[in-house]
Amino acid sequence: MKIGDKVSFLSESGGGIIAGFQGKNIVLVEDEDGFQIPTPINEVVLVREDDYSTSKVVSSLSPKPTSVKQAVSHAEMDEEEEEIEQDPADKEITFRAPVEERKGGNQLSCYLAFVPLDIKEVTHTRFECYFVNDSNYYVRFTYLAAEGQSWTLKATQEVEPDTKEFIDEFGREDLNELGRVAIQLIAYKREKPFILKPAVDVQFRIDPVKFYKLHTFEENDFFEQPALLYTIIENDKTARPLVVDPTALKAEMYQKAEQDHTKVAPSAKTQTDTYMSRYDDKRRKGNPFVMKHRGDDNLLVVDLHANELLDSTAGMSATDILNYQRKKFRDTIAEYANKKGQKIIFIHGKGEGVLRRALINDLNYRYKKYPYQDASFQEYGYGATQVTIK
Repeated sequence: MKIGDKVSFLSESGGGIIAGFQGKNIVLVEDEDGFQIPTPINEVVLVREDDYSTSKVVSSLSPKPTSVKQAVSHAEMDEEEEEIEQDPADKEITFRAPVEERKGGNQLSCYLAFVPLDIKEVTHTRFECYFVNDSNYYVRFTYLAAEGQSWTLKATQEVEPDTKEFIDEFGREDLNELGRVAIQLIAYKREKPFILKPAVDVQFRIDPVKFYKLHTFEENDFFEQPALLYTIIENDKTARPLVVDPTALKAEMYQKAEQDHTKVAPSAKTQTDTYMSRYDDKRRKGNPFVMKHRGDDNLLVVDLHANELLDSTAGMSATDILNYQRKKFRDTIAEYANKKGQKIIFIHGKGEGVLRRALINDLNYRYKKYPYQDASFQEYGYGATQVTIK
C-alpha cells in the first residue's frame, strides 16, 4: 500500500484514499469529506476503481455513518426523534400548588390519634395510628417508644398543613410496647416568611385499658369514625411537660422563698415553712388516708394524692404541692429504711405524670439500691409504683 491508493474498510462500510501512515501499523484513510481516519492497516483492503465506486453506493445505502460529520448529524437526528416521541404526560411534574392557609391555622395544633378498624368489634379489632397536623405549618415529627431507659424510633415523617399522616397499624399484642411514647416535632412554612415556633418534645403514657372500652373512642373533626386522641400541642400550648427538672424546680422553690422573705418580717415564717409545719402537724396527728396496710404487714400503701395528704391546697402553687408530696415520699422511705424486705406502694395517679417522674428521679439517684416497679395494674390501676426496701 502507498499514498494515493484507494482502500475499503473491512469491518464497516465505506473507505477512502490513503493520505499517509502512522508508524508501521496505522494508515490514514481520507474520506470524501476530507477527514483523515486512523485505521489499523489490517482493517483495510485495496480496491479497484469500479469496486470503490460500488462500495460508495453501498455505503450511501447503509445506516452507518461513513464520516465524522455524518455521525454527528445522525446523533442530532436521533435526539430530535427521542424528544418528539416522548409523551408530555410522562414528564415529571415539578409544579407544586401553593398551600391555602385558613384563618386561625397559624396557631400550632397537633395530635396523636388511634383509630379502631372495626369499632363494632372493639375488643378484637386492630388499630391504626395517625399523626394529625391541624395548622398552616409543615411539621416534621419523630415518634418514639420507650424500652426501659432507652428509646426506639417508630416513625419520622413530614406532614403537610391540615393533613393527617398514617404511621402504622398494630394489634392488642403490641400495646405493651406503647406504654410510654414520645413525640418530637418542628414546624415551618415553605417559600414564605413565618413566625418561628419552638421545638416540641412531649411524652405520653398510653393506657392499654382504654383500647378495650368503647366509650374511649369519641367523635372528632379529623376522622369519620370515632378515635382516641392524645393532644401533643394545641393553640401553641404544649399539652404536657416532658420531664421534671429537679434543678429548675429547686431553683424555683428557693426563688419563691426569697420573694416571701422580702415581703414579711425576718421572724415570720415563710409560706413554705407554713406548709411544712402543716405537714408535720398532720403527720403527728395521724391520717387514716395517708398510710394503709392491706392485710399483709409486709405491704404498705401510701396515697400521695394532694387531697389525701392535705385538708386544703388553698394558696399553694403546683410547686408547693409537688414539694409536699416528695417530702412525704422521702419521709416514708427514711422511716422504713431499716426494715429490709418492706414493700411500699406509692399511689401517685396518672394525671400529667409529673409526680411519678419526680419519684422515679429520686429512686434513680437518691435511692439507687431500692428496686422499684409498676404496682399491680389490677389492684392499683396505672398510677402506682412499688418500692422494695433492701
